Amino acid sequence: MPAIVLVGAQWGDEGKGKATDLLGSRIDYVVKFNGGNNAGHTIVIDGEKYALHLLPSGILTPGCTPVIGNGVVIDLAVLFQEIDALNDRGIDTSRLVVSANAHLIAPYNRVLDKVTERFLGSRRIGTTGRGIGPTYADKMSRVGIRVQDLFDESILRQKVEAALDVKNQMLVKIYNRRAVEADEVLDEFKKYADRLRPMVVDTGLLLGKALDQGKTVLFEAGQATLLDVDHGTYPYVTSSNATAAGACTGSGVPPTRIDRVIAVLKAYTTRVGEGPFPTELNDETGEFLRKAGAEYGTTTGRPRRCGWMDTVVGRYATRINGVTDFVVTKLDVLTGLDQVPVCVAYDVGGVRYDEMPMSQSDFHHAKPIYENLPGWSEDISACRSFEELPVNARAYIERVEGLIGARVSSIGVGPGRDEIIERHSLLG
Repeated sequence: MPAIVLVGAQWGDEGKGKATDLLGSRIDYVVKFNGGNNAGHTIVIDGEKYALHLLPSGILTPGCTPVIGNGVVIDLAVLFQEIDALNDRGIDTSRLVVSANAHLIAPYNRVLDKVTERFLGSRRIGTTGRGIGPTYADKMSRVGIRVQDLFDESILRQKVEAALDVKNQMLVKIYNRRAVEADEVLDEFKKYADRLRPMVVDTGLLLGKALDQGKTVLFEAGQATLLDVDHGTYPYVTSSNATAAGACTGSGVPPTRIDRVIAVLKAYTTRVGEGPFPTELNDETGEFLRKAGAEYGTTTGRPRRCGWMDTVVGRYATRINGVTDFVVTKLDVLTGLDQVPVCVAYDVGGVRYDEMPMSQSDFHHAKPIYENLPGWSEDISACRSFEELPVNARAYIERVEGLIGARVSSIGVGPGRDEIIERHSLLG
């Protein structure tokens, strides 16, 4: 049975939870391997909407073991708020396991995230202010707090006090904020320790044994390809590796165990936050896509920037991630348009680019080169086979498929879990 990596192919919010839900009972483990509560999945089951931020979407699948891997940064308050909210709705969360090596978001990380972003002004990155970036910075500076540290009070205090020696200098002398007391940080951490302890395991060992036993493991990325800290539109990116390779470092499973890479591509393009966006529509059409697609952040509620499908980005995602299958979501949002433009290349200062420009400066100045495809007016939400789609909708998918260089195996035609067309099995 396979190990599958699931990634977003654009700037996030593509509907990765839809793909996870499609695999459903065929998955034994779902692993969140990067990010924190700065992104979210929205899943609709029997008309009920579930917004997940920190928990893997497999938490909603009976019999599946959801895993928070070592590459994740965890806000414990958010984790238990999400668990309690699901428990209140009758969802069993008892199978959740958490890596002992995952890093914890400290109160001072959240404070620094917010004040730094305000300090940057027009040069801000567009973070969610949840402490994600500062926590990853602590991790790389080797002053981070890990889950396992909660269970050794002496070590925990030493690490918090060492971190605050520097953090408080920044808060007081640079940002004119009050110092953070070590005891308030320790109190926040310790109140969750006993509840967290039974969930903590060696997740790398757990997943290795599961694959040895022939179990199916899904590695679920937070954010998306163009938000990857190495391969995205830097510096307007997240603080972790959201591409397929991040699944290995963020879980402890080696690359030789990965069988398939599924990328989720929205039928148009959106992004939240700052940064270049070649196909962005700052007009009535962009507003149409926003309203028709309900394009508001799951985590922040911020309106998303909207634009046409960008197949240069799609080809880049195919190459960077080694995509074997695409899931195209929200095709239904395009219903009613006379024409549907698709970006096939960029113009940068009179030079055509068929692939992503090497430099961020060139990408910032990229102008989309469009190919106009005919639209359709028929309601497609009831379609359950590719052949049932209107001819122009089929032509749109086939043209996109040819441009991005990998097969489109599934197509979302509505928000419900059953509103999807499965052309090819995602398991091979």
